[in-house]
Amino acid sequence: MDTERECCDNLNKSPAERRHERVRNSIISAAEKMFAREGELAVSMRRLAEETDYSPAALYKYFGSKAEVFNAVRESFFERLVERISAATKDCSTASQMCRAAALVYINTALENPGTYLMAYSSWSDFVKNDEHTFGNQAAELLQILIANGVASGEFRQQDIALAGKSVWAAVHGLTSLLIQVQELGSGVEGNENYSTEDMIEFHIDFMIGGLISTEK
Repeated sequence: MDTERECCDNLNKSPAERRHERVRNSIISAAEKMFAREGELAVSMRRLAEETDYSPAALYKYFGSKAEVFNAVRESFFERLVERISAATKDCSTASQMCRAAALVYINTALENPGTYLMAYSSWSDFVKNDEHTFGNQAAELLQILIANGVASGEFRQQDIALAGKSVWAAVHGLTSLLIQVQELGSGVEGNENYSTEDMIEFHIDFMIGGLISTEK
């Protein structure tokens, strides 16, 4: 369905508009790779122009500043995340299954793109436009909808949906950030067991969902 809509949108665009979109997407892709490879502070409009083989003047036709590039890369990441969560949860039959699937997709997508993920929550997030229609906000709304559905069905206890969404995100974001930044996070102190990344993720998600489950019979 989405593919058909994209095809129709492309057919309705002029050749110049399609070319503009292709170039813009290629710049976003290059920027995402640079952020991941070199870190956000190493990326400048001049460096990005060199990476994409465009002149700085040509680059400014598509993005007015590094902050605009940042927003585009961030949105590209969250668009991918929203699509993956939607696909992963569509065949789930319970709220717990949906939340588990969403959390796994969130963590795995971030681990595939660690530089981009950390950048999305770095100091550059101060430049993110306060726009409710962003994919970042859509991701947050999707999580709240999953929790609200669980409450409505009685599977999850009655709770403040917005607060629950923030708390679940904080729990998943915390583990994800640590997995990216701390090598061998599952290693224990001397005499203790070492845990795999998969063990930690599974336990963390179980623990998190356990806080949502209704205890009423």
